[in-house]
Amino acid sequence: MATDGGAAGFDLIEQAWIPVRRNDGGDDELSLQEVFERAHSGPDGIRRLVGDLPTQEFALLRLLLAVLHDALDGPADTEEWQELWEAKELPVQKIRDYLGGYRDRFDLLHPKTPFMQVANLHTAKNEFFPLDRIVADVPNGDQFFTMRARGAQRLDFAEAARWLVHAHAYDPSGIKSGAVGDARVKNGKGYPLGVGWAGNLGGVFLEGRDLRETLLLNLISFDSDVRTDDQDRPAWAFPPADAAALRGAEQAYRPYGLRDLYTWQGRRIRLFADDGGVHGVLLCYGDPLDAPNQHHREPMTAWRRSPTQEKKRGENLVYMPAEHVPARSAWRGLESLLKGRAGRQRGEAAERLRPGIVEWAARLANDEALSEDHPVSVRTVGAKYGTQQSVIDEVTDDRVNMRITLLADRSAQLRQEAIDAAADADQAVFILGNLATDIARAAGLDTDAPRAQARDRGFGELDHLFRLWLENLASDSSPQGERRSWQRQVLRTVASIGRELVDAAGERAWSGRIIETDNGDELWLNAGWAERRFHNALSKALHMTQEPDEPGD
Repeated sequence: MATDGGAAGFDLIEQAWIPVRRNDGGDDELSLQEVFERAHSGPDGIRRLVGDLPTQEFALLRLLLAVLHDALDGPADTEEWQELWEAKELPVQKIRDYLGGYRDRFDLLHPKTPFMQVANLHTAKNEFFPLDRIVADVPNGDQFFTMRARGAQRLDFAEAARWLVHAHAYDPSGIKSGAVGDARVKNGKGYPLGVGWAGNLGGVFLEGRDLRETLLLNLISFDSDVRTDDQDRPAWAFPPADAAALRGAEQAYRPYGLRDLYTWQGRRIRLFADDGGVHGVLLCYGDPLDAPNQHHREPMTAWRRSPTQEKKRGENLVYMPAEHVPARSAWRGLESLLKGRAGRQRGEAAERLRPGIVEWAARLANDEALSEDHPVSVRTVGAKYGTQQSVIDEVTDDRVNMRITLLADRSAQLRQEAIDAAADADQAVFILGNLATDIARAAGLDTDAPRAQARDRGFGELDHLFRLWLENLASDSSPQGERRSWQRQVLRTVASIGRELVDAAGERAWSGRIIETDNGDELWLNAGWAERRFHNALSKALHMTQEPDEPGD
C-alpha cells in the first residue's frame, strides 16, 4: 500500500532501482542487495554507481556506506578494515541478514514506515505538488536545459526512490510547504532553513577500481578522528519521524556519527503514488544541521577557516565546508586535497583542512594496510546554488588519479612537489595571460577577453598533461626530478601558445604605442617588448628547467 493508499509496496532491498556501470562497460539497474552482491571485480561486477546526476551518485554512495557501516558495526580499526580489503567479496550474508531485519523500513510505499518519508505528512489543506520539487534536473521556472519539457509529471518507483535520497541531501532552500505538526510553520509556510546537508559540501570521496574497493576506501574505521557515538545509527534504525524537527538534547548532540550523518533527514517528504508510479510529492523542512565546525563529523569535504563566521558567531575559530569552484579543475585545488590537517603553528590555526576521507586514506598508507602504489581516484562532486540558494545552478564533477603513496607521511617531499607543480601551472598561465594583455594594450584594444581566452587555452592544454604526470608519481619517484620534468612540459606547452599569440599579434601591436606604467613612467609597449617580458617571466617562474638532470632522474 502506498503512502496515499494507492499502490502496492516497492521493496528497495529486492527491486531494482540503483543505476550502476558494470566492469564490462554495460549499464544495469540493481536492487540494494544486488549492489552489494555484485560490487566485486569481474565481468559481471560493478565498476561504479552512475546516478541521474553526479550529486545523486554521491548521495547514493553515502546511503550504501551507512548500510555497510551498520551491518558490520564497524570496522573498529585498520586491522578489521584490512581483513575486509583482503577478502574477494563484501560480507554479503551479513549484509543480507541486516537488510532483512529492516525490510519494512526499506519499502518505498509502506503505509506506516515508507523509506525516508513521513507516512501521514500533510498540510492544512491536504495538498500535494508536482514532482519537479524533488527532481533536480528540472529547474523551477527554467526548463531550457532539461529533457523533461513539461516537467516531471510522473516517475516510476525506481527513479522516485533515487530522487528521494537526493532531495534529503541536496534539496535547495526557499519557502516550502508547511506541514501540520511543525512548530516552525507560519501562515501555512515553511520559511528558508538552508539547503540539504550535502549541498553545503565540496563533496570528496575516494574511488577504487570497482565498487567494492570504492566502498571500502570510504569505510572509515570507528577509531578514527571522525566522531562516532554509541548511539550512532542510520535513519531507518531510528523511530519513524513525524512532521516535527529535532529538539532539545537530541538536536544538540546529533548527528551521532557517520551512519546518522550519511542518512540525515534534512527534509520531511511524502510521495503520492498509484499502481502506475509516483505522481506527486509533499516536501517540507526536516532536521536542521548547521555547517560551522562540523569538520570532526563530516569527512567528505575540505574545510576553510572563516573570519566572517568567527566574527558573526563570536568564536575564535570557525571552519566552514570548502565548496568547489565549477570553472576550476580539481587538480588546480590539489593543495586543499593533499595538504595535511595541520594544527596550530606559531599561535595560528590552519587556514584549510583537507578532507577527513583523505586523512583516512593517509592512515591506510601509513599503516601499510594498502600496497604503496595502489591506484586511487579522488572524486570531487558538488552543487552550486543560485537565487538565495533556492535553485541548483550547476553541478560539478571531477576526479584526480594518483597512487596511495602520495598521501603517506614518508612521501611528504613528493607530495609537496606535486602541490608545487600545480602552482607552477597556475603561475605559467598567469604569465601567459599577461602576454595576451600586453599585446592587446599595445594595439589599443580591450584586454579582458584576450586574457581570459589565453588563460582558458593554457589550462586546457595543461589539464591532461598534469593529470597524467600526477598519476605516474610512484613510491620510487625522485621528487625534484619529477618536478623538473613537469616544469619542462609546462615551458614547452605555454611557450608554444605564447609564440602563436605573438605571431597573430597584428601590425598595430607590433608598431605599439606609449603607455603610462604603474609607477608613472612612460613605456613604448609593442609586441616585441611583450614577448621579451613573457619569456623572462616564464624562465624565472620555471627555474628548474635550467637545471641539469641528476643521477637517477
